[in-house]
Amino acid sequence: YIQIASELYCSEYFQIQEIGVLLYGYASSMRPTALKFLSETVSTHPSWKVQEVLAMAFDNHCKIIGYETALPVIQEWLNSDCANVRRAVSEGLRVWTSRPYFKDNPQVAIKLLAAHKSDESEYVRKSIGNAMRDISKKHSTLVSAELSTWDLSSKEIHQVYKLASKFIEK
Repeated sequence: YIQIASELYCSEYFQIQEIGVLLYGYASSMRPTALKFLSETVSTHPSWKVQEVLAMAFDNHCKIIGYETALPVIQEWLNSDCANVRRAVSEGLRVWTSRPYFKDNPQVAIKLLAAHKSDESEYVRKSIGNAMRDISKKHSTLVSAELSTWDLSSKEIHQVYKLASKFIEK
């Protein structure tokens, strides 16, 4: 996979690069260098379309190794210095509670996402809020309980709160 993924990623056409990114996602479960390439190289790609595929590739990695097994990598990526890496997690795993492990442990997904409610990147905060809003459709009580602990005096946190609470009865 890696050789083909690398050749495709080096294409001048972003559509072909996207296929390479997906292949890196599949290969990453067997080759840690592929996961590193995704987080260190693909995350710097200027195309938002490639960034969307990075999120899918990350989800493929987690799906292949198992979401519970992937928790340390999920944490690592959520704590990355790169906003595109952090967003790849929150977007890639949407809808979190339809994924194995998180389906039975929605509170884990909520905790992971809520820890980034004041992310410095608006791009990431919007993704976090939207992911929590998705979770609230099935687990409104859990999301509401989390949101009730937030200090809304911060405009960043308030932004995430507005997105996350959209479907919660006030």
